[in-house]
Amino acid sequence: MTTRPISADRYLAIMRAEGLDVAGYGNWRTHGRQEATGKTFGPVNGVVIHHTAGRNSLALCYNGMSGLPGPLCHNHLAKTGRHSILSVERANHAGTFAANAHQAVLDESPTHPYPDAAEPVDGNDHYYGLEIENLGDGDDPYPWVQYVAAVKWATAICREQAWNQDSVIGHKEGTRRKIDPKGPVIGPDGKKFDFTMNRFRSDVKAALALPAGRWQGQAAEPEEDMPTVQEIVDAIEDRLLGTDGVYKAPDDASDYDPNPDNGGHWWSGRTVYDSLVTEVRRTARDVAELKEVNARITAKVDQISVGGVDLDALAERVADKLAARLAQ
Repeated sequence: MTTRPISADRYLAIMRAEGLDVAGYGNWRTHGRQEATGKTFGPVNGVVIHHTAGRNSLALCYNGMSGLPGPLCHNHLAKTGRHSILSVERANHAGTFAANAHQAVLDESPTHPYPDAAEPVDGNDHYYGLEIENLGDGDDPYPWVQYVAAVKWATAICREQAWNQDSVIGHKEGTRRKIDPKGPVIGPDGKKFDFTMNRFRSDVKAALALPAGRWQGQAAEPEEDMPTVQEIVDAIEDRLLGTDGVYKAPDDASDYDPNPDNGGHWWSGRTVYDSLVTEVRRTARDVAELKEVNARITAKVDQISVGGVDLDALAERVADKLAARLAQ
């Protein structure tokens, strides 16, 4: 994999080769945060997807704000699908990241863990960032043309750097401090679907499998019926975490602990969230172990060639035993 930053000319070229409506904005070729911070951009290891949490934010993303100088991303993506390149150098977009989240990108792991509380990694050193124009309130939709343009941007960089789709993460996957990207996407059929990073990565994978510029939103590989651990965690967080990043007060009996030994107190949203995440992760480990056992048994069954053995019946008996073991 390549970890050198992409030159300005090459960066623009790969965007156009991927079929993007793209143009430079301001002094994009030299606009960066190296001089002011004394830090370099690189080695680069991946791309981060953000939402702007506002409208008409192109100038803001270029200039920055008090206490946070621009550029605040490398590309800004309008609702129309128009990309504006703000920088090819170090940008103030990611902030600090958890080590486990960064390591998953380095490993190009298909599993992107819930980020640790500690954040020792400076994400601005290592990641390209895309700000997608969206309120991030869960109601403001991403038009299909905008979503496709986001996928193609991530694809262009991954293709150039010889990265796969797991070099792409959402800001919320690098740190607990953020919730982006958030909000529904309006699909080509006019129906809405959730903006999940697993769906986004599967679309990047589909685009990378085609020559540059050929992917126009073709259906991604079907997702498993069972949600991933991260999707469950995201759903829990959507239930308990407001757009302002503050945990909501409990509003129903499910948040009440009637055990007198515990004082019968109302649990905080954070406590409920943490306990649910713990159970989800424990269940995920159990499922993973079961899959490993099932794979080993399946391999053994496939090796059986003794005459008269009904392999289908044997497989059913094995499945029953596994189900009984899981239920214990």
